[in-house]
Amino acid sequence: MLRAISSAVVFLLAGGLAAHADGDAALGKKVFNRCIACHEAATDRDKVGPHLLGVVGRKAGSAESFQSHYSQAMKDAGAAGLVWDEANLTEYLKAPRQKVPGNRMAFTGLTSDDDIANVIAYLKADPKP
Repeated sequence: MLRAISSAVVFLLAGGLAAHADGDAALGKKVFNRCIACHEAATDRDKVGPHLLGVVGRKAGSAESFQSHYSQAMKDAGAAGLVWDEANLTEYLKAPRQKVPGNRMAFTGLTSDDDIANVIAYLKADPKP
């Protein structure tokens, strides 16, 4: 009996952790409001920063429409193989200047792991919520 309960608890905890790791796109849209002054995620329109439509899986510094505006640090990071997968986005959203030293993004980062997971879920969502 105890073994069955223990197994059920482990299963439920694992499911909860997986849900956290996937994030919530609707909540991510709300968090993305902090980014919207400089970035667009629902269209390919650039602002002060590059558009983030399709950013997940894209090489850093490679949005064609923003090429003349990227910092040399971001171009170099992409040339060195940095791709915006979930792990790299997580690190970058937490501490942009540490992940890509010398980049121009003024934002200092998100402190909440939930916010980061939710923003990534929003960026991945197609269509956007």
